Amino acid sequence: MQVILLDKVANLGKLGEEVKVRPGYGRNYLIPNGKAVMATPDNKAYFEERRAELEKASADALTAAQARADQLNDVTVEIARKAGDEGKLFGSVGTVDIAEAISATGAEVNKQEVRLPEGALRNIGEYDIELHLHADVNTTVKVKVIAE
Repeated sequence: MQVILLDKVANLGKLGEEVKVRPGYGRNYLIPNGKAVMATPDNKAYFEERRAELEKASADALTAAQARADQLNDVTVEIARKAGDEGKLFGSVGTVDIAEAISATGAEVNKQEVRLPEGALRNIGEYDIELHLHADVNTTVKVKVIAE
């Protein structure tokens, strides 16, 4: 399936590129989320008309993401959970918990922006959590999981 990207997509391409993707990825993710359109002659012409507008919107989104990253640069949040004697949590701390704790400091973060490559946090301790704010902007936040 050939698509034209309307936004930069990590590991795929940048704005305006025509790329070949698997049909399910295009139909179920890229097109519904407004990140791409089918590469038909009509859509190519429509994209070329709107190219300047899309590039400006992309640059604005990048600037906003960089401002959010600067705001989150030295943020440390504490999350209190019930834990056993050895430091294991009764349950876990996931992306929703981390996003809510960071949002409580005044900086808006969605759960989709929180990256936990090793899964949910299950022990007491201090963790460096990566936030993926934009295709080009990542930042790190310290999360301290403490016992209640």
